Amino acid sequence: MTPIDRSHPVYPVHPPLAPEAVRDAMDGVLRPNPGDSEREEAWLASPVPQSHAANLLELANGDLACVWFAGSQEGRGDVCIFFARLKKGSRRWSEPVRLTDDMERSEQNPFLFSAPDGRLWLVYTSQIAGDQATALVKYRVSEDNGETFGPVGVLFDEPGTFVRHPIVVNGAGEWLLPVFLCRAAPGKRWRGHNDSSAVMISRDAGKNWRRVEVPGSLGAVHMDIVPLQDDQYIAAYRSRFADSIKRSISRDGGHSWTAPEPTDLPNNNSSIQMIKLQSGRLAIVYNHISAADSTERRAGLYDEIETHGNEDLPPPGQPRAIWGTPRAPMTIALSEDGGRTFPIRRDIETGDGNCLSNNSAELRNREFSYPTICQGSDGTINVAFTYYRQAIKHVRFSEEWVLAAGS
Repeated sequence: MTPIDRSHPVYPVHPPLAPEAVRDAMDGVLRPNPGDSEREEAWLASPVPQSHAANLLELANGDLACVWFAGSQEGRGDVCIFFARLKKGSRRWSEPVRLTDDMERSEQNPFLFSAPDGRLWLVYTSQIAGDQATALVKYRVSEDNGETFGPVGVLFDEPGTFVRHPIVVNGAGEWLLPVFLCRAAPGKRWRGHNDSSAVMISRDAGKNWRRVEVPGSLGAVHMDIVPLQDDQYIAAYRSRFADSIKRSISRDGGHSWTAPEPTDLPNNNSSIQMIKLQSGRLAIVYNHISAADSTERRAGLYDEIETHGNEDLPPPGQPRAIWGTPRAPMTIALSEDGGRTFPIRRDIETGDGNCLSNNSAELRNREFSYPTICQGSDGTINVAFTYYRQAIKHVRFSEEWVLAAGS
């Protein structure tokens, strides 16, 4: 396997916190980075050992909202969805509020969606222990911009359906919700070898859905749909095989998709997110590393909380999902050609990215992962990501800060 180019310019990045110092930093206050006054950062508070998988959204009133999952450790029943808000003009995030309370299932991968009718949807997954093949997709709806939420409902009840990225509304008013399908043979433990992507489409504001499979998407998950122009959309994907970020195109409003193809960016079997900036450029946040750059491996995502053996295996000749590649650096890259290339790159956070353990209580994890990105109405770019699985870190900066890497 040919190593992916890692030669983007290196700028000084303030050294990461020691694992034992993270909880002391979690006061939710935005401050200038000690080594770079052009960016600000805050660590969101959390009442539990582990925080992971943030999603950001600027609300209709200009507040910045963040949802993520948190508990003792991913896959355990005490993992629930949390919500915090940075009010417009404020420099301190609110204390987190827990939005789910099912202590029998691990509730994960939340996102917020502002529907055209003004209602705010919370969508998330709900699984039994570490078996993503048991996951259902649930939701709650807020009528008051996230101050309160209605009862929990089940959006998709087909086990193994997973979400990560928000709903997109196409030009015809249809809702496009990217999902990935976590499959395992009956009686076998899910390991991610056979996952693929699809788009759920609703013509009636989420009441009914039909599924469109993405062809050739084996191993391409966490589909993230971004509008280009007219009825054209691009999607970016995480790769279970830890080789490269994939991309595919729709030219008919999201009703059909080309098979995912490699981009010039690496992937380590960890999440990514892409948006279209006000300038027209595409911006993507991700870990600039692949399995070709590292020998670290682990058996699976949940190998610390489940018994070993009886795992689902791929068919002969099919690659296995790769787990354990370091999750660092955290990088942002820009494209000026509709996502074909991403030549402008800048690291947001650097470190060793060790993710051979998910144990946050004993401070064993040092990953920077699962980034989310949104651009505020004032043009500011906001990125949030998992910091050592202890906290969600929020960083904000200008597009010019990123462009400096290409000057």
